[in-house]
Amino acid sequence: MKLGFNFSLFLLVFFSLSTESVSLTDYQIKKYCKKEKRVSLCIRDLKEKRSNLQKGKLIEIPVEPYKQ
Repeated sequence: MKLGFNFSLFLLVFFSLSTESVSLTDYQIKKYCKKEKRVSLCIRDLKEKRSNLQKGKLIEIPVEPYKQ
């Protein structure tokens, strides 16, 4: 009984959270772009990507290597 309840609770949480996407706030975008050479271009591009993500369109996300 407990196993069935836990499994159904897991499925409920999994499917309710899987359709959402979290995008960057304006503050986070400005903080990230502060390091770039062309700040205004970086901000414009990230805001456009955020808009596309919220509309459900696919976006390309660059992966930067971790520096120690």
